[in-house]
Amino acid sequence: MTQTLIEPDAQSVEAAIADLAGYVDSTQDGWTRQVFSDPYRASREFVAKRMHDAGLEVTHDTGGNIVGRLPGRASASGLALKPIMTGSHTDTVRGGGRFDGIVGVLGAIEAVEALRRAGVTLNRDLYVVDFLGEEPNEFGISCVGSRSIAGILLPEHLDMTGASGQSMGNTLTAVGLDPQAALKNAWAPGSLHAYIELHIEQGPLLEQSGHEIGVVTAIAGIDRLMAKFIGRSDHAGATPMDARLDALTAAAAAVLTIEREGCGAPVHGVATTGRIESYPGSFNVVPSEARLWAELRSTDSEWLSGAKGRLAQEIGLEADRRGVSHMIEWLTDQDAVPTASAIRDVIATSADRLGHTWTPVPSGAGHDAAHMVHLGPMGMIFIPSTGGRSHCAEEFTPTADIVRGIRVLAETLSELDRAETLAA
Repeated sequence: MTQTLIEPDAQSVEAAIADLAGYVDSTQDGWTRQVFSDPYRASREFVAKRMHDAGLEVTHDTGGNIVGRLPGRASASGLALKPIMTGSHTDTVRGGGRFDGIVGVLGAIEAVEALRRAGVTLNRDLYVVDFLGEEPNEFGISCVGSRSIAGILLPEHLDMTGASGQSMGNTLTAVGLDPQAALKNAWAPGSLHAYIELHIEQGPLLEQSGHEIGVVTAIAGIDRLMAKFIGRSDHAGATPMDARLDALTAAAAAVLTIEREGCGAPVHGVATTGRIESYPGSFNVVPSEARLWAELRSTDSEWLSGAKGRLAQEIGLEADRRGVSHMIEWLTDQDAVPTASAIRDVIATSADRLGHTWTPVPSGAGHDAAHMVHLGPMGMIFIPSTGGRSHCAEEFTPTADIVRGIRVLAETLSELDRAETLAA
């Protein structure tokens, strides 16, 4: 059992979060720092310097990830022990907040500093990673960097095009990355001893229950779709209502169908339409084309599979009734991912030892951690989100809660380092 007090520096954590929050797109609301943007690229120099100052050996891999390595005793002695990895992401959604992903990266760097201040040297190498582009981008692909490391970034992902007409592969090239090298960046399956990620909950469960730490049980599966409806342009004043082939009303009906599906989901199942467009976009023209983008999430893979079929059928029947043709494209298909029971146990034991209350919680949000399961046992630590708010400017977690999370992370890293093997 750990005897040395591993204590994060609260002022340093708060200052680092504030500094990173300075790298934002001033033309957008909130703390916007989207992948591939100028503020994002500038912010990563700050992150790399923080890693270097913490004593990490810093590299930029071919998948666009910033990787900091803290050598352990074993590698210095020529022994081959599987390493531990921790980290998250520092990009945001448009209008996002200061804590989503950021706490997992800056918190991991502070955990390294706390371990060093306490004189704790791990046996295994520890990797701290700022993954490239966890949030969904204009190409409909999330977790670009962790997909690359996990070996599930695919050639078809690079071919996807965004609103600009550019492919993701061309965009990677434009920011100085080699798309083909990103496809070959994978670590070997089973090469990690453990992956552990600290994150804000992004929901209300911890705050409502009064618990300080969440031990994540599973990460929700996510299925994203784009639905396209083709009708006919007509004069909005001269065309009778019963003679219209209105693509936008068919899309609007689909939005309500998607909502109904989410409302009928089991616990931790949701459905959201996040974007809708219509053409030609004029007040006096019946819309000839409409598109919507939506997603389903649940920790219940069986419900996700069934919901996809039900949505396709019901959206199609309603479009046919309105005389509008339609097409549904499933953009991503990510299964629900349970965390490793052995890592859950270590997190819970570490929280108990430190005197922090904890409770098991599911993650409705997707995370880089879901892809790291391809490389070894995976676990996550949640800390409360004030009001359950996230992906908005009001997103907030007090420094005291962040410090508790880092303390549990550092303790967990130390305990995982001592474990010879970990069951899935």
